[in-house]
Amino acid sequence: NETKVMYFILLGFPTTGELQLLLFSALLLAYLLTVLENFLIILIIRKNHSRQNPMYFFLGNLSFLEIWYVSVIEPKMIMDVLSHDKRISFQGCMAQLHFFVTFVCTEYVLLAVMAYDRFVAICKPLRYPLIMSHRLCAQLLAGCWMCGLATSSIKLSFIAQLSFCDVDKINHYFCDISPLLNISCSDSSLAELVDFTLALLVIMVPLCTVVASYICILFTVLKIPSSQGRQKAFSTCSSHLTVVVLFYSTTLFTYAHPKLMYTFPANKLVSVLYTVVVPLLNPLIYCLRNKEVRVAMRRNFTCRR
Repeated sequence: NETKVMYFILLGFPTTGELQLLLFSALLLAYLLTVLENFLIILIIRKNHSRQNPMYFFLGNLSFLEIWYVSVIEPKMIMDVLSHDKRISFQGCMAQLHFFVTFVCTEYVLLAVMAYDRFVAICKPLRYPLIMSHRLCAQLLAGCWMCGLATSSIKLSFIAQLSFCDVDKINHYFCDISPLLNISCSDSSLAELVDFTLALLVIMVPLCTVVASYICILFTVLKIPSSQGRQKAFSTCSSHLTVVVLFYSTTLFTYAHPKLMYTFPANKLVSVLYTVVVPLLNPLIYCLRNKEVRVAMRRNFTCRR
């Protein structure tokens, strides 16, 4: 009964004809705004040499990462809203899965690295320039990408070996691991175990790093005698903490559970949060809650005028 599947059909969200155009417009607007916001952050950081410190170095790379992160999912998702042909080839599905897992895992580790950067800046301010050197920052960034690529390659090597029978419909709007495991007609227990183990490592190790960093930051900030000093110290990491809470909470709900949990429709709605909503909000959070970024944006727009 096993046949080689040439393509999959992404079921996406069932909508009526009246809602299709509205959903298409909303998704297209969200995608364009996300790309524009992150591009502006990269441009501002590059044009302001005073922003060439570790925090803004990592912020610029986070914006670069999120441009590709949304571009892997949203263009296909937007086209499928109005299209009757929702097919995606097997090779295209594996490629989308590979890049998506790479970017997600890279962002997990990058957010942990940014938390460590804030820990050094607040808890060890005098040694900050020495510890967070350009060489270390480059090595940490390379480590983030290597972790993402290695995790994605290992997961994909197990997923691609699965057999798929007559069922070629994926109950999702993009190729994700759990929906593929659900439609496999071969024994997927090993692939599921590898996926769960790697997901646990990639999520929990960076999460523990973030928690430990902010616990140390909290104790250090509480020791500052003046309230103005405490507020100034915590304001430098409040935007990052907000982004971490949004990204980790939505993705942890999706990936830290067995594949059978993915049959619930709520998981598809949660996926919209970390593939559409959170990437759209992240640049706004950094701009609205970071005074230095706001000043740099105001200075650039004033000079252009």
